[in-house]
Amino acid sequence: MSLPGLTPQRFQQFRRLHGAVAPFVLAPLLITVCSGMAYRLLKDWAGLGRDQVHLLMVLHEGEWLGKALEPIYVLLNGLGLLWMLITGATLVLQRWRQGQRVGRSAEPSRPAEPGP
Repeated sequence: MSLPGLTPQRFQQFRRLHGAVAPFVLAPLLITVCSGMAYRLLKDWAGLGRDQVHLLMVLHEGEWLGKALEPIYVLLNGLGLLWMLITGATLVLQRWRQGQRVGRSAEPSRPAEPGP
């Protein structure tokens, strides 16, 4: 059982696209995640003020790109994350289903028990 419309050739193409997009999505997502976590933890646990950690929020929201590019950064960051989540989940699900199918066919068949 495989995902509808996901032929082996299409699966390989899907994997290539997932891998091709990953390097472009990685850095912005890492910046967003790390700056967001650092902002919240430094503010709450380290007791720093909002002004002291403002630079982290500038990084987190993409303000460093300027007013015109900030919304584009946020949009592309969100779309990139959704793309990686959806394609990654699809690839994992397909691999898991293939593993189930292979596992079933690899089981030795039991001989029929003799009747009374």
